[in-house]
Amino acid sequence: MPRRPLNEGDVLIEFQPMGAIVRVSAIDPVTNTEVVIQGPANAGRLVLTRNALAKLNYVLRKAGGVS
Repeated sequence: MPRRPLNEGDVLIEFQPMGAIVRVSAIDPVTNTEVVIQGPANAGRLVLTRNALAKLNYVLRKAGGVS
């Protein structure tokens, strides 16, 4: 049965600043699926978190794990 889309409280989020960019990892602890995005350091954590979650939900949906 497909799961509902994940939100911020469901995943592990890691921020790694690298100069003018930030590398953001989002991990689904149930499936151990990890995605990585990069964005400008001045974009703000909320925007970067939403983008990482959108990518993670996309990857899980393509794999058949989220409705």
